[in-house]
Amino acid sequence: MSKIPKIIATLCATLIGTAAQAGCGPDPEPCEVPLGTYHIALPDGADGDIPALMFLHGAGGSGNGSTRSGSMADNANARGYAVIGPNGLERENGRSGTSWSFHPDRPQQRDEMAFFRQIADDVAARFGIDRDNIILGGFSIGGSTASYIACQDPTAFAAYAPVGGSFWRPHPTDCAGPVRLLHTHGWKDKTVPLEGRPLGGGSILQGDVWHAMGLWRAENGCDGLRADSFDTSGDFWVRTWEECDAGTALEFVLHPGGHGIPQGWSTYMFDWFEALPD
Repeated sequence: MSKIPKIIATLCATLIGTAAQAGCGPDPEPCEVPLGTYHIALPDGADGDIPALMFLHGAGGSGNGSTRSGSMADNANARGYAVIGPNGLERENGRSGTSWSFHPDRPQQRDEMAFFRQIADDVAARFGIDRDNIILGGFSIGGSTASYIACQDPTAFAAYAPVGGSFWRPHPTDCAGPVRLLHTHGWKDKTVPLEGRPLGGGSILQGDVWHAMGLWRAENGCDGLRADSFDTSGDFWVRTWEECDAGTALEFVLHPGGHGIPQGWSTYMFDWFEALPD
């Protein structure tokens, strides 16, 4: 079924009000699945077949950062989307803050793919989320995690939208198949530079986003190395690969800022997603 009728149906229900409802339904506490917890913000009056953005927080964050009032959830809910905010785990070995078990070559606290699948199944059963219409996005380490999930199983979610985070070195040599992916990054990002940087005295190395885009081009069967179209007319500098395998999508969005989610990102991302072919 087309995404647009579903979105219009749920959007009509939001005209009465667009306040996001965070927590697990009316309960302010997070929802629980066997491998962890998550928060959710639903459009007011939504009833079944609800599209959603599952957004992974950065290091030290929490899932309700994306679902509380004043966050991107306000815009998403007004458009008829739910926002799902999974919670990372407290880091081990005395390190403070939360993070994700994102890198396949490093110790794993949790099978994040299994965790996100549990959440997707739970929100479908509990809240009427359309399981086949969930975007997986994330910021910083959350963006890296979304990228690795896309590489591990591109069919796990409807599309992928990492912001300010991608692969780490050693880069993957290949992925499980073609993707529908929108990568967004700050031109002046010094925390996760486009070329990456060493951390921990050189013990770990962030990856090169340009290299990652090359890997995605190969997986999507794109004809050329350079993008097929460029758009610098708005707030974002957009590079799009169009001569690629049917059913794929690949777009690289740069913004003039640093390490952050740029203003207007969710609007741009939802517009991109809604324009994808079914």
